Amino acid sequence: MLRPPVPAPASSSRACGLSLRRVSAPEVMVAGHVSLDVFPELYGPVRLAPGQLVVVGPAVMSTGGAVANVGVALHRLGTPVELCAKVGDDLFGTAVRDLLGARAPRLPDGIAVSPGEATSYTIVINPPGEDRSFLHCPGANETFSARDVGYDRLNGVRLFHFGYPPLMPVMFADRGAQLRTMFARVQRSGVATSLDLCEPDPESAAGNVDWPDLLTEVLPFVDVFAPSIDELLFMFDRPAHDRLRAGAPLATVLDRDRLGGLGETLTAMGAAVVAIKLADQGLYLRTARRVEDLGARLGLDAGAWAAREVFSPCFAPRVLRGTTGSGDATIAGLLASLLRGAGPAEAATAATAVGACSVEGVDPTSAIPEWRQVAARIGHGWPRLPSAVAPPATAAASSDATGTILLRT
Repeated sequence: MLRPPVPAPASSSRACGLSLRRVSAPEVMVAGHVSLDVFPELYGPVRLAPGQLVVVGPAVMSTGGAVANVGVALHRLGTPVELCAKVGDDLFGTAVRDLLGARAPRLPDGIAVSPGEATSYTIVINPPGEDRSFLHCPGANETFSARDVGYDRLNGVRLFHFGYPPLMPVMFADRGAQLRTMFARVQRSGVATSLDLCEPDPESAAGNVDWPDLLTEVLPFVDVFAPSIDELLFMFDRPAHDRLRAGAPLATVLDRDRLGGLGETLTAMGAAVVAIKLADQGLYLRTARRVEDLGARLGLDAGAWAAREVFSPCFAPRVLRGTTGSGDATIAGLLASLLRGAGPAEAATAATAVGACSVEGVDPTSAIPEWRQVAARIGHGWPRLPSAVAPPATAAASSDATGTILLRT
């Protein structure tokens, strides 16, 4: 039997097109990949050569990966969240749990310590004015399986989000059998499901997976699918992906028809809602023709969500520190808005707004404010960045008051 939506408490209001709701019971479980991220301060381009020493500044250390980034972002927005991931019994594992505990005492409760395993870590190389790159150790994420999910903690949870399976070999093995098993079990409990990816290393086992085949197996059990365009092009159009990686502007490898084709392909595979992150170009949201199951699980107006197509250009951030984690923050904004009963345009607007907040801090989550502050900033006319891939407003593509483009309503 499906769980009814959690009723709003007495103090509930709407502002700036975003519904505001205060809740206390856990509403989301975020599971999957977690790591410790190290951000050395860089003063310019980094060109490493054998025997060379490069002087850098102090390092900022924060939790990373989908579990920490999406989970902490939801917590900061005011959405109660449960976490589910694995770390090793080492110094980095202690650091991950301590950093999460500093955010909220209960956040580390679902982070299991796996004896004898290393904790995942990432060194983020983000020179000024250049695209970021990463040195990554998967650590305990490599052994995470469907058996590691705390299904007993889903009682009262309305939405389950899983992130970064391309960095978790057990989850993508055998056409994603463990991923499919996990999502099917969560859906049977009446909880809505959400999935995010990350771009596979082309030289790793994940780089050789038939991802379209895997997604065909998994997406029938996924309500919300929120990949980036880089990930989708890697999986569905490697030549276009390689041109993008070689420096070609996104607008030269992607247009309205290509976006629409990807959205249609992914909804046909089974996802009810597809949100494609386009970096600083915005967010494209496409929904299936039938979304009754998702509507029932989250208490959404299924009629308002069926067969919709929306494009939301990015909001202009005050200070751009780098974009690491901004995609996860975008997902947090999307999920938080779904839990508040938003419509498609409202949800896409919230997603891009929270993603823009993310890049204003020293790490992916510290600059994300509570939900009502995001709503107020949008309501006060927060400007948007220009987008080379945004479709023009026409008779078939109107723009709402916040600048979100409604392509199909």
